Amino acid sequence: MKIKEIAEYVNGEISGNPETEILNVGKIETAGKNEITFISNPLYEKYFLTTGAGAVLVSKSFEIKEERKDIAVIKVQDPYLAFVSLLEVFNRDEAKDKYGVSGNCVIGNNSRLPDRIFIDDFVKIGDNCEIGEGTRILSGAVIQNGVIIGSGCTIGHNTVVHKECRIGNNVSIHSDTVIGSDGFGFAKQQDGSFKKILQTGIVVIEDDVEIGSSCTVDRATIGETRICRGVKLDNQIQIAHNVFIDEDTVIAAQVGIAGTTKIGKRCMIGGQAGIVGHITICDDVIIGAAVGVSKSITKPGMYTGYRAKPFREELKQEASIKYIEQLREEIKKLLTK
Repeated sequence: MKIKEIAEYVNGEISGNPETEILNVGKIETAGKNEITFISNPLYEKYFLTTGAGAVLVSKSFEIKEERKDIAVIKVQDPYLAFVSLLEVFNRDEAKDKYGVSGNCVIGNNSRLPDRIFIDDFVKIGDNCEIGEGTRILSGAVIQNGVIIGSGCTIGHNTVVHKECRIGNNVSIHSDTVIGSDGFGFAKQQDGSFKKILQTGIVVIEDDVEIGSSCTVDRATIGETRICRGVKLDNQIQIAHNVFIDEDTVIAAQVGIAGTTKIGKRCMIGGQAGIVGHITICDDVIIGAAVGVSKSITKPGMYTGYRAKPFREELKQEASIKYIEQLREEIKKLLTK
């Protein structure tokens, strides 16, 4: 694309040569003359004078302190989002336009597949399944009986979707993830042994959800485990039975959420956080990395610490730690008087 075409695509204003040809996107530190990069974080503004890129996306408020005639500048409302959209343009996955059903897959009885679908080698689809238009199921995936998958989805390599689970439209599930495995339910008996509780529910995944690799979303004991529209999950996350995750929440890697917990809209949960069962987290909560959440959170805000607490409270406690030794000495003096 030429600079002028890119500017039109991202609704930006050009300064510099609009005819320069751009072949790809790149990091600001290493981009070449036929690549475009961006500056959205002030920490990277210093690279404006040294980058080898042919064009740079910047915010409309960006101040050019020293002109460079060898590169073009495109001012946009949000350079990061503009850059993300260009990543998709320059790195289109041509495989997504490939359709057909492999002769090496197995499709059960009474399963309904549209003409425009891609089923890769060694896929197993059970009985009475329904799969939407434009969905791609990659090699090694197993779709058990009675599963419904919407349109425009991608089911990754070796992913398993257990019986009767429901997946919406435009859902992306990456490799080795398991949807609808049994929830962890056991009843202790009088002799001290544990009897398995039958897990009879399902998993429901709404539209526009993305789930990373090697995640596990357990089916409900009764009813459903539900992941709502727009939720984004990183890799290696455990979602237990009957958990409810509301719209547009994002969760980083290695988070564990115990059973029957409800998480609100637009929450952000940092890596390795652990959340106990049967609690509620309200909308617009940020939980820091490696935080243990042991009780319900009812007020929006940031929560950090070994046990989750309001961010400012945690900062005050951290700041007080350095005075502990001084306080001990003063207490000793008082006790000896």
